[in-house]
Amino acid sequence: MSHHPTLLAQFRSFYLQNKLNDLEVAIEYFSVFGGTSWNVDTTKPLFDLIAHKILKNYTYIHADITKLTYSNKQSHALLFACATGDRRVYSSYKKARLSREEGNEALHALLRSEIIELEYSLERPVREEDDNSDKLNFISPFMRFWFAFVSPFYKTIKENDFSEVEKAFTNREQGFNDLIFEKLSCELLKKSLIEDPIVEIGSYWDKNAEIDILAKTQSGKLIAGACKYTNTKVKKTELSKLKEQCAKAELEPDIFVIFSKSGFSSELKTLKGDDLKLFTLKSLKPLVEEIGEKELIPCEGKKY
Repeated sequence: MSHHPTLLAQFRSFYLQNKLNDLEVAIEYFSVFGGTSWNVDTTKPLFDLIAHKILKNYTYIHADITKLTYSNKQSHALLFACATGDRRVYSSYKKARLSREEGNEALHALLRSEIIELEYSLERPVREEDDNSDKLNFISPFMRFWFAFVSPFYKTIKENDFSEVEKAFTNREQGFNDLIFEKLSCELLKKSLIEDPIVEIGSYWDKNAEIDILAKTQSGKLIAGACKYTNTKVKKTELSKLKEQCAKAELEPDIFVIFSKSGFSSELKTLKGDDLKLFTLKSLKPLVEEIGEKELIPCEGKKY
């Protein structure tokens, strides 16, 4: 079991340390700097901070990271695949061009170093032929950012040319925040259902279907959810897609939930009720209420 703080603990500490009050800003800057305990001035453009705090200090940060990875090329390839792919173990091996044996060796080394952890599909498919592999999770958001956008461009970064990093980050920035939004949405759902508390929560995936959130309550109800971190309102079609995924997975949820950064269409709002619950970005506010100084996570390395 990891001894590192949970993602929610890291987020609460980041929110308090940097005196934030805007959840959108918090998610976007946390997706890059989460887990470092560095002071971050969120009034400055995000990429300016990336250049100043990370890219200009590449040599020093790289040296710290290689103490964890032992500069193992196979481990680095797997971390890049995990940071930029679908996070499934076997497809990550394929993306990293590693054999099953090489991939397993790199994976176990990274699990021992506590850089990543395994995530399991909540309702494991009963059919053996599904060959459903687990997913890989970075324990620290910063490490995910590093292997997605910094490590691949080390040659030009060393030359003080940050254009490749900026282009890659600009193209993928919004999608990069999806995972953090999804994880925080799970935390909010756990906090919201008090009368019939959640006893199990995670995601579901198999060969044919993928569901962002799947949860079981104490009374046995099944909840399925979707998370959309986009700049457009979520429409009724998103509910239809969620129901289709559940049908493919042969699951029959009692309640559907949708989390949206930018709200919902009027048509979807009219369907809200006991079997459909809608949450916006503002709904996440309870996750950052009443944070005490004792929750601040101290910086273990250099403060850049």
